[in-house]
Amino acid sequence: MDTITEHRTVIRFGLVYLAVTIGIVALWILLAPREFYDDFPTGPAAWVSALPPYNEHLERDFGAYGLGLAVLAGLAAWWMERRVVQAAAITIFVAGVPHLIYHLTTTGQYSTSDNVASIGGLALQPLFALGILYLARAPRKAAARPLPERG
Repeated sequence: MDTITEHRTVIRFGLVYLAVTIGIVALWILLAPREFYDDFPTGPAAWVSALPPYNEHLERDFGAYGLGLAVLAGLAAWWMERRVVQAAAITIFVAGVPHLIYHLTTTGQYSTSDNVASIGGLALQPLFALGILYLARAPRKAAARPLPERG
């Protein structure tokens, strides 16, 4: 049995999780960029507006690219084709790591609890992507056995 078939449910769950979480944020940004800037993640915390200034163009660009990542993850979950799953995982990893690194350098504006929540949430994306990539790896080829000697 190959690894993608063996781990199909877990891989699909991870891809759907990524598609939904990235997609919700992306849609919020695209539909209400100023409200996202002022209010994300909701409640008393305002993580985006803590790093001014507001730039609608930048917000909408980030939302559009996030929506593209969400669609890619959703299609990978739907099709469950190894190369598409791997491409989605690699793409989300490559996008998520610099985002996480940036936020690791801007912790001074946030409370400890906001830093833990923010960085923890941002770390989930590349970690999920790495896990999916590992589970979707190509099956190992059986080692070649030497032919028996004929005597």
